[in-house]
Amino acid sequence: MTTMLGLDLTGRRVLVVGGGPVAARRVQALVADGARVVVVAPALCEPLRDAHRWGQLEWRAREVLEGDLDDVWLVHTATGDCWCDDEVARWAAERRVFCVHAARAAGGSARTPATTSLGDVLVGVVSTGTPDPGRTTVVRDALAEKVRDVLADHLREGRVDVRARRRGGQGRVVLVGGGPGDVGLLTLAGRRALAEADVVVTDRLGPVEVLDELAADVEVVDVGKTPGNHPVPQHEIGRILVEHAQRGRVVVRLKGGDPFVYGRGGEEVLACREAGVPVTVVPGVSSALAAPAAAGIPLTHRGTVGALHVMNGHDGWSDAALVGLRDASCTVVVLMGVAALGELAAGALAAGVAPTTPAALVERATTPTQRVTRATLATLEATALAEGVRAPAVLVLGEVAAPGLLEPRVADGRDAADLTDRTMAW
Repeated sequence: MTTMLGLDLTGRRVLVVGGGPVAARRVQALVADGARVVVVAPALCEPLRDAHRWGQLEWRAREVLEGDLDDVWLVHTATGDCWCDDEVARWAAERRVFCVHAARAAGGSARTPATTSLGDVLVGVVSTGTPDPGRTTVVRDALAEKVRDVLADHLREGRVDVRARRRGGQGRVVLVGGGPGDVGLLTLAGRRALAEADVVVTDRLGPVEVLDELAADVEVVDVGKTPGNHPVPQHEIGRILVEHAQRGRVVVRLKGGDPFVYGRGGEEVLACREAGVPVTVVPGVSSALAAPAAAGIPLTHRGTVGALHVMNGHDGWSDAALVGLRDASCTVVVLMGVAALGELAAGALAAGVAPTTPAALVERATTPTQRVTRATLATLEATALAEGVRAPAVLVLGEVAAPGLLEPRVADGRDAADLTDRTMAW
C-alpha cells in the first residue's frame, strides 16, 4: 500500500542522482518547491547546466557515492543505469531516507504522484499497488478536468466562500435584487455577490432562505419593513451601508424583487455615492413580472393586450393606468396594494373602468405557499376580505387575468377531452 503525503521541502536538501532529461524534470519541480537541490552526475543535460549556471542547484561532477546521501531529506535517482539506481535506493533504505526510483518505481520507497494545480491546491494521483505511471497520468488528467469544471460551476453559482481574508482599503456596496421569493430565481450574479459579502443587509422579502447558506461569521443586518411598520428608516439604512463599507467591508444589500422597481435602490445608490463609497447594482427578477407568470397569467397576449403598466398601490391611480383599463388596451400590475384594494377598486369604477374587468391577486408568489385569488373589479374588495388575502401580494388587472385565457379552445364540436395533447396545467 502507498500513503500519499504533502511534503514541505522548502530549504531542505534533496539529492538527485543523474544528469539526463528525467533528472532535469525532477529538478525543475523540486526547485519550484523551494528545495536545496544537489545533483550528482558526471555530466549534465542542457536544462540542468542552465539551472546550475543560474544558481538553482549544486552540482557534484562525478559518479554517486554513498556519502552523498548524508544529511538529505529525499533522494531521486534517475541515472538510466538500473544497477546504479538500485544501489542508491539500497543506501537510502539503510539511512531511512525516502527514495524515488525513476526506472523501477517498485524499487524505491517513494513514488512521484501525477499532480495538477488548481489555484493554491495541489491535486495528486498515485498507484497503491503495482506502479503504473501511465494510468495515474490519465486519471490525473480526467480528475483535473472534472475538478476544474465543478470548481468553475461552484464559483459561477456563488457556492464557494470567496471573501477576502486580508482587510485593507475601502470597501464597497452591492445592491442585489433577490427576486420574488424562490431561491432558484436569485441570479448567479447575485449569488456570487453574496459569496463575497462580509455583511448582508436584508429585507423580509425575497429569498431569505439563502441567508442560511452564508458562512457563520458573515454579519446579517435585518432592516425588514412590514406594512405600516418601518423600524429602520431609509436614511438609517443608507448610513448602515456606508459605515460598513468605510470599514473596508464588502456589503451586500439583499432586496426582494429588483432594487430599482419600487425598491428604493436609487436612494441607496445616492447615499453611497455621496459618501464616496463604490456601489454597483445586480438586477433582480421583479415580482411585477414573476408573480403573474408564476400564476399562469401572461402580462401581454397577442390578440388580447399588448401593453403593460406597473404602479405602486400606495400612490393611487395614474391617468395612464385608468385610460389603459378603460379601453382594455393595457394590463395593470399593482405592487404593495393589498391595504388599498377598496380605494383602488372604487377609484377605478368611478373613473369608468368596467366592473367586469378581470382581476387576480397572487400572494407569496413563487413560494410553496403561493395562492391565486380571482375576482372582477366590482367584487375585488369583498373577495379579498372573504379569502383573507394578505401582503405580500401582487394585483393584476385586465383581460389577461380572465380565468381560462390559456385553456385550449374546443372547435368543430369536439369535446375538450379529445384535446389531451394540448392540455396545459397552471
